[in-house]
Amino acid sequence: MILYLVFRCSMIPFMAILSCTQSLSKSSTLLSFSDFETSSSLAEHIMFILERPTTALNTALGHGPFSHMFEMFIHKGNPEWRHEKASQDMFDHLVEKNNLIGDMEHHGLVPKEDLLFIKELIDPKVEEIAKWPHHGRPKKKAFLYEVVSNTRNKIDVDKWEYFARDCHQLGMQNNFDCHRLIKFARVCKVGGMMQICYRDKEVFNLYNMFYTRFSLHKRAYQHKVSNSIEWMIGDAFLEADKHIQIEGKDGKMFTLSTAIDDMVAYTKLTDAIFDHILTSSCVELQEARKILERIMQRKLYECLGEFSSEESEDDMKNLWNAHVGERNPDDYVVELVKYNYGMGKEDPIKHVRFYKKKTPHVATPIDKAEVSLLLPERFEEKKFRIYTKRTNDEDVEADRRIFGTFGPAHPVQAGGISGGYN
Repeated sequence: MILYLVFRCSMIPFMAILSCTQSLSKSSTLLSFSDFETSSSLAEHIMFILERPTTALNTALGHGPFSHMFEMFIHKGNPEWRHEKASQDMFDHLVEKNNLIGDMEHHGLVPKEDLLFIKELIDPKVEEIAKWPHHGRPKKKAFLYEVVSNTRNKIDVDKWEYFARDCHQLGMQNNFDCHRLIKFARVCKVGGMMQICYRDKEVFNLYNMFYTRFSLHKRAYQHKVSNSIEWMIGDAFLEADKHIQIEGKDGKMFTLSTAIDDMVAYTKLTDAIFDHILTSSCVELQEARKILERIMQRKLYECLGEFSSEESEDDMKNLWNAHVGERNPDDYVVELVKYNYGMGKEDPIKHVRFYKKKTPHVATPIDKAEVSLLLPERFEEKKFRIYTKRTNDEDVEADRRIFGTFGPAHPVQAGGISGGYN
C-alpha cells in the first residue's frame, strides 16, 4: 500500500516532464529545452517539475528493507543485482496492478513510449557514447536523462532532495543552493549531444554540492555506528533468510533473498520484517532474533579502529584473518569505506560543461586553476575498519590488543606512528 501511494504521487512529476517535453518539442536551436532559447526558460520548466512531488521517487521503488543495507545483503549471493532494475520492474508491476494506463492517456501521454522513457530515466546512460542507447526519447533530448539520475557527472535532483532532507534532520549546514544553480542552467550542444550546462560562476556552488555529499557520507551515512547496525541487520537477514516465506504471484513462495524475483512478493518486503523477526517465537529464527535483540540493547559490533591503506578489500581480509590466527574469522568484519565526490577518484567537475556570460551558446570544460588554487588534489578517501562481533568484555579487550598489533593499522611514518583509534 505504501509503495502504491508513493507511486501515485511520483507519477505526477513524470507526467509533468513528459507533457512539458512533448508540447515543447520543436527544438531547432543550439540551446534547447524544447522551443525555449534562454536559461531562464529552462529554469522555469525545471522548477515546474521540482516544485511538484519529487521526480526521483520512482528511482527508489526498487529499494528493499533498510535501503542500501538490503542491497549489501542481496549482493552476498547475487552480486549483479541492482536496485535500479528492481525499480523498473516494480514500476511495471504497479502500472499493471493499478490499471494506470488510462490515467496516463488522460494526461496526454503515450503509454508504450512514455512508460519506456520513465524506466530509462530511472537508470539512464548519458555518457559520451557513439550510439544512442535509449528509445523513450531521441538523442536530441539527451539532456532529459540528466535530470533525475545523472550518470555523466552526478548532478541530479535525487541528490538535491536527500541533501536538503538529511542536512535538516542531522542539523548540518547545506551550503549548496540548488535554486540558484537551476537559474543558471541551460542546454547546450556538446560533442553532438545536448547537455545541461551551467554558468561558469556556479562552479563553487557545484563544488559545495559535491563536498556536501562527501560530508554526509563521512559524518552520517558511513558513520561507524551506523555501519555496525547495518552489518548486524544484514547478518540477521542471512540467519533468517531460508526461514521466512513470502507469498508471490500465483501463490508461489519466496525467501528474503529471492523475493526480488517476484514483484508481488517484493511489495510485501518492508522494514516491518525487522519487527517480524524480533517478535517471532519461531525456533528457526532464534539466531536472527538474538542479533536484533543486541541492536535493541545497543550491544553493537564494536569498531576496534580504522586506518588508511591502499590494499584491496580481499587482501586486507586475508591479512586480518592471518593475524588473528586460530580465532574464528567470522567473529570479525573487515570493512572498506570510501568517501568521495560521487565518481570515485575523479573530480566530477571535469565532466561538467560551463558557459560564459558573453558566449551563452558555447559550453566548455573549466580548468581548476581558473577556479581556485585551494581545491583538493584528491577526491576520494579510503578507510578500513575492523569490527568485532564478540560480546564478552574480556574477548573484546583481547580483540583490541590484537588490533593494536595489526601491522597495516599502524604503519611507521616520519615523526611517529599513525593508525587506528577507538
